Amino acid sequence: MTQVSLTSSAAKRVAFIAGKQGKPAVLRLAVDGGGCAGFSYRFSLGDLEEGDAVAVTDGVTLVVDPVSLDLVEGSQVDYVEDLGGASFKVTNPNASSGCGCGSSFSV
Repeated sequence: MTQVSLTSSAAKRVAFIAGKQGKPAVLRLAVDGGGCAGFSYRFSLGDLEEGDAVAVTDGVTLVVDPVSLDLVEGSQVDYVEDLGGASFKVTNPNASSGCGCGSSFSV
């Protein structure tokens, strides 16, 4: 069972960024307290750590630590470009509400 997933669009963007920075194509999704709705998403290029949930799409790895996984289980990470700019977007079935910026949520 996949606990989190990464779209092909997001995988392609992570691979591009990682290639430019000379880092492995591993995107880490974490949840921090704060943001306008209570929790905020944090993305970084990182390495796989023991206990991480792992999802692989098109050769790119998405990792989530066990504490954050409780808040994002079942989520999908996408990369979207629109008139407002380009960003990674999390579709989180656990979020009871979000905010206009799309980077924070509450449960």
